[in-house]
Amino acid sequence: MCLAVPGRVLEIEERDATRMAKVDFGGVVKDVCLEYVPDMQVGDYAIVHVGFALQRLDEESAKQTLELFENLGVLEEEFGDAWAKAARDAGAERPADTAPHATESADEEGRS
Repeated sequence: MCLAVPGRVLEIEERDATRMAKVDFGGVVKDVCLEYVPDMQVGDYAIVHVGFALQRLDEESAKQTLELFENLGVLEEEFGDAWAKAARDAGAERPADTAPHATESADEEGRS
């Protein structure tokens, strides 16, 4: 499922002549294009779909929607670990060697 999710703009920058933002979706931060809503400012909330901010949203509505999505498990579905979800859905556990950052952890342990 692909949803439009509300998020809060944390920072804005211009990248390759495109206005981009770091947006917080209830704890998950993603890069978002602001070209469709050029007047967005840091601290504003936006409805975001497939990496594009589509419209501004008031803070109360954004927080209510994020809480509802979290309670329904939609945020995990949208932003969670897709490999782990697929394994759970298939009734299996995710193999340890496919876990995110597994190589980083091994590298870090080797340096300790």
